[in-house]
Amino acid sequence: MEEAKEEKKRIYNYNKLRGRIVEKLGTLTKFAEELGISCNSLNQKLSSKVYFKQSEISTSCEILDIPETEIKVYFFSEQSCEKHN
Repeated sequence: MEEAKEEKKRIYNYNKLRGRIVEKLGTLTKFAEELGISCNSLNQKLSSKVYFKQSEISTSCEILDIPETEIKVYFFSEQSCEKHN
């Protein structure tokens, strides 16, 4: 008998965040530099292979002028299931 079921990994849609990055900084590379992470790390986060840390979300909001009330829209918009089946 399996005691703990494996939690399904959530896939987030970061298209709005990508747009904000380009609007404010021009490139994902510039954003990665401002955030203090590698481009590879940023790409993993934007493809939901690795989750953003709380500190990275907070810093991202400062860099990109994202209001606290809009954090969910940029960081927690789940991808529809049809795209990953």
